Amino acid sequence: MKMNKTELPRHIAIIMDGNGRWARMRGLPKMVGHREGVESLRDIVTYCRETGISILTVYAFSTENWKRSKREVDTLMGFVKKYLDIELKNFKKNEIRLNFIGRLNELPPSVERDIRAGMDQTKGYSKMLFNIALNYGARSEIVDAVNEILRERHKSVDEEGFASFLYTKGQPDPDLLIRTSGEMRISNFLLWQLSYSELYFTDKLWPEFRKKDLAKAIEIYQNRKRRYGG
Repeated sequence: MKMNKTELPRHIAIIMDGNGRWARMRGLPKMVGHREGVESLRDIVTYCRETGISILTVYAFSTENWKRSKREVDTLMGFVKKYLDIELKNFKKNEIRLNFIGRLNELPPSVERDIRAGMDQTKGYSKMLFNIALNYGARSEIVDAVNEILRERHKSVDEEGFASFLYTKGQPDPDLLIRTSGEMRISNFLLWQLSYSELYFTDKLWPEFRKKDLAKAIEIYQNRKRRYGG
């Protein structure tokens, strides 16, 4: 198989799983796995921008992840701030629009401030849209959409109208969902948006997943026939 650059997925979503397992297998602290996972993310964002993927959405921190130890949560939030500090110049240079989705108002104030500043500073770019799902849960997203519909006193909405109340309003649904680490579930991620997405699961742990692995996933996607229920 060879990737066809004229038939790329417009929107790729990724569940980045396996940082902790990668570290344990090497006798390293879990935080080292998270740090190495950031390197994979940098590699994948660069590849998507160079290849011509219009939208990349990654699952960074779920609403359930608050159950982890305070030390791990604090470290992950620190990684978010550090990632923004390091990568924002690259986003601007490559005209990547940064967008966070989730219940952002429940994040630590300093994290919320930094991510909103990052979104504001890149809002004019259009070469690629990079969504980071942070404090995100698909059920929460749907509940938030319903509550917004109720607040606006709509008597009814159709599917298109409902989608306009989601965090991803105005964006095409993912064509391809990738999950690393061998787990075969979607873990409360983009439940509405993934209705007709192609799913790709790999045993590679996230810190091992790099450009060549994404290229392989895209090649496999291109060799599937999408029927959309027809």
